[in-house]
Amino acid sequence: MTNSAPRSDLARIEQADAPIRSLMPEPGRAERVERAIATAPDGPLHGLVIGVKDIFHVDGLPTTAGSTVPVEALAGPEAAAVSLLRDAGAVVLGKTVSTEFALFEPGPTCNPRNLRHTPGGSSSGSAAAVAAGHCPLALGSQTIGSVIRPAAFCGVVGYKASYGRISTAGVIPLAESFDTVGLLASSVAWIDRAAAILCAGWRRGVVDYLPVLGVPDGPYLKQASDEALRVLDGLAARRVPLFDDIEALNAAHTRLLSFEMARHHARWFPRFADRYRPRTAGAIRSGLSVADDDAAQIRAGRANLRAAIHAAMDASGVDLWVCPAAAGPAPEGLESAGDPSMQLPWTHAGLPVVTLPWRTAANGLPLGLQIVARFMDDERLLAWAAQLSGSAISAKADNH
Repeated sequence: MTNSAPRSDLARIEQADAPIRSLMPEPGRAERVERAIATAPDGPLHGLVIGVKDIFHVDGLPTTAGSTVPVEALAGPEAAAVSLLRDAGAVVLGKTVSTEFALFEPGPTCNPRNLRHTPGGSSSGSAAAVAAGHCPLALGSQTIGSVIRPAAFCGVVGYKASYGRISTAGVIPLAESFDTVGLLASSVAWIDRAAAILCAGWRRGVVDYLPVLGVPDGPYLKQASDEALRVLDGLAARRVPLFDDIEALNAAHTRLLSFEMARHHARWFPRFADRYRPRTAGAIRSGLSVADDDAAQIRAGRANLRAAIHAAMDASGVDLWVCPAAAGPAPEGLESAGDPSMQLPWTHAGLPVVTLPWRTAANGLPLGLQIVARFMDDERLLAWAAQLSGSAISAKADNH
């Protein structure tokens, strides 16, 4: 359903979503969506139905952020990204389920590829809604791995923009040093169309050569399972040492995230602490013990990490990094949204990332290939992603 939504289609979506639970419950959804389509602006996304992660404010719909904190306390003006897409003619199909405050406590969403497995998080519902065919495009966000991992687990395309490239205004914050708007879609083409509307200063990406691929070799790569590493089979790529201090980086990211989350939740947590689930409350309490100087040092280190990654690309002649999008296929059970370790360093550095459905695991679930470009090189990243997804090419490389 892309350009129209007759009530029969909306009824089918509601029925199909009953076991998946990607969409937040909404009485009268069919009537609202039909009215919105009838009055949608005649823009480049006219009549396109989209999912919106339930930490983005949408006029006329409540925001719960996957929590039981009163919606009146969480309310705010419509997110800039939502308004831009609506102005381009898109219609909000509904809010999609998020983990609690976009952190670790999962919602009820199941993976459409196998209902016994997690869809990943925190953009759980957005990934599942696209994978289930409810909508071709959905908004998500990433603070550690919350777009790329669910996209990989559900077998859809995921895109995390360069840090700061898409406005986060109107999105409930988790950690402002890392919070980034992203997209989940059924194809790179949909990502490209939406990114051109959402990204500040968008320049159409044109590439007339194949990218040199680099694999970030070392302790970072060892976090992935042997099965996840199969996504690299057949890709001609240079092995380049990177992230030798991955354990320290992982710990630093967690400290700064907790620090900033605790500050944001100071307006709600003292009043509603009993409504927070254990891992969310634990992260907030942990963040209160992080010193201001420690947080400032970690925050300053983001630019150093980005520079080190760029320097490694310069020295090795690499255009794109390639690596597993997740440590393995989606785990069984809904108690956890999965391991974010494979996404974390790229988010810490603020680089643009795309994941493509690439292989199938032994249990039949998808395995994603994560591709990463230089900071603010989103346009070429998506152009190269289209090349890769279109032909599954092995890019040029030598034996370095």
